[in-house]
Amino acid sequence: MHLFDLAKQFRGRCYARNNLRTAVFLSVFAAVSLHLVVEKGPTHTDQERMASISAKSLPEINESTTSSIPKSKDFTSTTLDPTESGDRKSKINTSVPTDSSNWQLIVVKSGDSLSSVFKRVGLSDQDMFRVLYSSKEASVLNRLFPGYQLEFKIPTTGELEQLRVLRSPVEGYVFTRKNQGYDVETILKTAEIEETFRIGTVSDSLFMAGQKENIPAEHIIQMANIFSGVIDFILDPRQGDQFSILYEEKFLDGAYLGHGHILAAQYVNKGEVFTAIRYVNEAGEAGYFTPEGESLRKAFLRSPLDFFQISSNFNLRRYHPILSTIRAHKGTDYAAPVGTPVRATGDGIVTWAARNGSFGNLIVVKHEGGFETKYAHLSRFAVKKGEEIQQGEVIAYVGTTGAATGPHLHYEFLMHGVHQNPRTILDKLPKAISVAEGERDRFREKTARLLLHFRSLNSGRLFTLNQPSAE
Repeated sequence: MHLFDLAKQFRGRCYARNNLRTAVFLSVFAAVSLHLVVEKGPTHTDQERMASISAKSLPEINESTTSSIPKSKDFTSTTLDPTESGDRKSKINTSVPTDSSNWQLIVVKSGDSLSSVFKRVGLSDQDMFRVLYSSKEASVLNRLFPGYQLEFKIPTTGELEQLRVLRSPVEGYVFTRKNQGYDVETILKTAEIEETFRIGTVSDSLFMAGQKENIPAEHIIQMANIFSGVIDFILDPRQGDQFSILYEEKFLDGAYLGHGHILAAQYVNKGEVFTAIRYVNEAGEAGYFTPEGESLRKAFLRSPLDFFQISSNFNLRRYHPILSTIRAHKGTDYAAPVGTPVRATGDGIVTWAARNGSFGNLIVVKHEGGFETKYAHLSRFAVKKGEEIQQGEVIAYVGTTGAATGPHLHYEFLMHGVHQNPRTILDKLPKAISVAEGERDRFREKTARLLLHFRSLNSGRLFTLNQPSAE
């Protein structure tokens, strides 16, 4: 009744008599609303309090029961009431302990430095130097290569507890914090080795034939290098030539890692069979030999390039395309795209690696026995003057520098200062050193099983390959 008296007084002061009904209606509506708020208030507060208590007690429930509750995708969704508010769900999700290992993985990319990698994971240069000066093994961090994996364990911001450096899936180091320094352990896993045998027939080029048989491009090139002392793969291959190759493939925990060594290879060129077997001598040096123990390696490779065509041969009376006159061409030109790797045809010392007139960028290599080779029109160098190089090593790249009408390599071969035709002189030169006489028995013992296995594979596969088609 008190509310109605107040309303009556308010109406008498502020409203005209003809608005009595409207004022009474508003007063009654206000009184009813106030009554509902007073009645419902405590109940709503109790619900919020219960929700708070439930959320606070959840971690204790998880800690005591998670070991006996099966983990499944359905578990989290069934414990949450879909009618609960978003705030309630947020509290429950954040209160469940998460398994955070604090590891950060960085895969090194081109242009990365150790300092930039450390900063990327929130560590300072001081942290970096603490690891670098911890052991001699830490020197691996001074030269990072693209593909290296660095895994940082940082449980507390700015504190490096562990660092894993993986140079490959099977090799690396672990640095673990101890006092003010780091202890180091070596990671060395053993990959599983499987042998893979492939066989093919040349229809256009050795490279294309190898690709058709899914042989790694690196092994096609390596096989060409193995036989490069006896076969010129630019001029000698013929349509119908056959080849076979036995090589290693590496696996770790069932995952393919890559290919390994070529164990044996065979090439049939114009009916002549060339067979190469890998042998590691007592000094730990690996090479490829015939079944009789003779080295397939000549003193010089037959070509400084792989699989490209000859655009101009050795010719003492060649018509010069730029000078428009008869001028001796004292070398061999190999047409190839700019950037094609150029390989040293023999062991030696670089005596020139600079610009040289019409030769453009030129490399000159001096070899034992009075031999010298020249490589001209290069786009860039891979070696410097004074460096010792080995046969097959990449020394430069094909270009168009100097008096060149197009991208190609000009190659010269000199013996005692006199130019020679590199295609014909090589047959007169001695082979590289073969298996020593005192090591022949060891060679036969180590290669017997491999040679027998390889011949068996060739016999079965070549026989099948040469059978007439059922069509």
